[in-house]
Amino acid sequence: MTAAEQTPDQQELDAKALEELEKKYDTSLNTRDNGPSLSRFIYWATIGFAFYHLWTAGFGTPVDYVHMGVHLSGLFLFIFAGFPLVKSEAALRYNGARKLSWGNVPLYDWIIMILAIGAALFLWLSWRGLSSFGLDIPEQMLRQGNPTGFDVFFGSVLVLASLEIARRTIGFVLPLIILVFVIFALFGPHMPAAILQHPGVDWRQFINNMYFPFEGIFGVTLWVVSTVVFHFVLFGVVAQRMGLGQFFVDNAMILAGRYTGGPAKVSVISSAFFGTISGSSIANTVSTGSLTIPNMKRMGYPGHFAGGVEAAASAGGQITPPIMGAASFLMAEYLEVPYTTIVIAAIVPAMMHYIGVLSIVHFTAKRLGLPTYAKEQLPILGQVWRHGWFTVLPLVALLFVLFSGYSPNMAAFMGISLCIVVGFSSFKRPLTLLVPFALLSFIFWKASPLSGEGFSPVMAGILAALVVGSLMHRGERGTFRELFDSMHVGVQYALAVGAASAAVGIVVGVINTTGVGFRLGFMVTSGAADMAESLYPLLGWIPSDAFSQSAIQQFISLVMIAIACILMGAGLPTTALYIMLVAVAQPALTTLGVPPLATHMFVLYYGVISEITPPVCASAYAAAGIANANPFRTGISAFTLGIGKLMVPMVFVYAPTILIVLPEYFSITSFLQVAVTCALGVFSIATAVSGYYLQPLSGLWRLCMAIAGLLLVAPGTGSDILAVIVAAPVLLQQIMTQRKQQASLT
Repeated sequence: MTAAEQTPDQQELDAKALEELEKKYDTSLNTRDNGPSLSRFIYWATIGFAFYHLWTAGFGTPVDYVHMGVHLSGLFLFIFAGFPLVKSEAALRYNGARKLSWGNVPLYDWIIMILAIGAALFLWLSWRGLSSFGLDIPEQMLRQGNPTGFDVFFGSVLVLASLEIARRTIGFVLPLIILVFVIFALFGPHMPAAILQHPGVDWRQFINNMYFPFEGIFGVTLWVVSTVVFHFVLFGVVAQRMGLGQFFVDNAMILAGRYTGGPAKVSVISSAFFGTISGSSIANTVSTGSLTIPNMKRMGYPGHFAGGVEAAASAGGQITPPIMGAASFLMAEYLEVPYTTIVIAAIVPAMMHYIGVLSIVHFTAKRLGLPTYAKEQLPILGQVWRHGWFTVLPLVALLFVLFSGYSPNMAAFMGISLCIVVGFSSFKRPLTLLVPFALLSFIFWKASPLSGEGFSPVMAGILAALVVGSLMHRGERGTFRELFDSMHVGVQYALAVGAASAAVGIVVGVINTTGVGFRLGFMVTSGAADMAESLYPLLGWIPSDAFSQSAIQQFISLVMIAIACILMGAGLPTTALYIMLVAVAQPALTTLGVPPLATHMFVLYYGVISEITPPVCASAYAAAGIANANPFRTGISAFTLGIGKLMVPMVFVYAPTILIVLPEYFSITSFLQVAVTCALGVFSIATAVSGYYLQPLSGLWRLCMAIAGLLLVAPGTGSDILAVIVAAPVLLQQIMTQRKQQASLT
């Protein structure tokens, strides 16, 4: 049965329908059938790939060019085997043996795959030089800047193969943009605009910069994805499969189910909970939406609205601490700050997003008079925690290690290991006890002097207690085959972000080689300066610093960058979009005095908005599939529900105190003022969007509340006072209307 055949009264979609739906909207899961023999090989290869990364997270990562080469080799194997040159039903379906094809993989794909794997591993093999088989290749340090013919050949293969795996997994938009950067690097003297002209590089030097560490493909982007992001993607999938997702939904039911708009609020809160362990919006949408969307429809919510609620809430996964999207890990690397700094900075902005969605849901439910859950339909708190407390232990372990100052990959190692103990180890199956015993041995080894800088005795004791506690529950355990299945799916989820990171490394290399980021940044600021100069005579008379020429220039720069984020985000994954646009935003906004962290967060937030921005909004389309609703209308609903996210990034720039971690801007007073007024502003805008507060709001009153909301979101005491003046008549009208209505009923 497909998702379209479900009835609104049905509580859940069956697992097969969900799998098909996820494949439809998440291209990383929509792979071809390789036939029995090759499918088994690929399956076990993904398990080995997952355990390799788990091992390196706990016991140490090999030197960068080795580890990234192994990671890239896995990507090439799985993508060229699983993704056809052109996707079609015939290419995806296995119809037995074909000529010049094995396992439904044509000969040309095998050739490209083998060449690409050879290119990924050649640096490792030739790092110390090669003199066997008649070769005379010097060590890498002597070839840096003067690549051999082999380097140029394998480097060219790697560049083209990286572009191809990006195209096969996420579409043609990203490769086309990267090709523009490549053309810019190669034909610098012939650029039409003088500011973009540069001496250019020939193909040999271009490959030197793209192939050798640490500027191009083997650069920081691929390093972060292969050492951190992959592990957190794996953790999210395994944690969800061992029961944490259902535990989140049950607790969301308890928290919000009995209140106005209960089914929709459950969707928002469960998606927020799930977002703490998953940076994938589509996975979030399908996992929680399979339960919440049918419930919302059964309670009378329109299908497009039910899907929009789930998509808008799930889009917050990439900005919800502690496990955010891949871009947040890159942000920590670029800014050279601990990942925990990014986590803390993201707490309040993420709350603003969910406040906005919850508020719109609340007032829309009020306006439509939608019912809530009856008391007997809600889970019982004691039972939920008695039967599910153990599913939280892996997340507790992950957070404890992460906030104790250890690396994110060590935190992910402990989290995944605890997931295995909680979900799959049992005293009834003695062989499975090898996992907790091995994990306890690892913890005590890390606490011993033999491991060097390891765990403190207190930390080792707490982690050991969590391991023991993970065994002491009466919940059902899965089989190890189910564990392997979850790891297989986790690797599939990670393919697209890995392909994007490898390909976008070319962009990073071009930016570092040509300085195009500063050139584009200068174009943004100079264009904004010209516009500000034209607008200043019209606005400069207003007695406020917000209308000074420099302030107008800053605002125009922000708007231009925000528009670029939203437009480009319609066809790009957030990670790739973040990397390219931060290269422009950083130099542009730094000249205007914006802190680097605020700049990076600004770009990240506007990049994430693309998840719910029509016409390309995969999360909303997946939700529409579950709700059996019009996809475009669902996308509009999701965008409307997430509209608060459009304004909050501006606060990063004008009031960086909201990010908490910038001591030169932070004070308790300023933070509370900005956070409270921003929340009130998002709340006010929600009333305008939903058309309801205490009573229905007409057009003029909605406009007043929207203006008041914008003024409250804008930092500053003056704007707050003006917001109160604008909103006061609306509040007065609402109170009077409510009293008249109550009087007429008595």
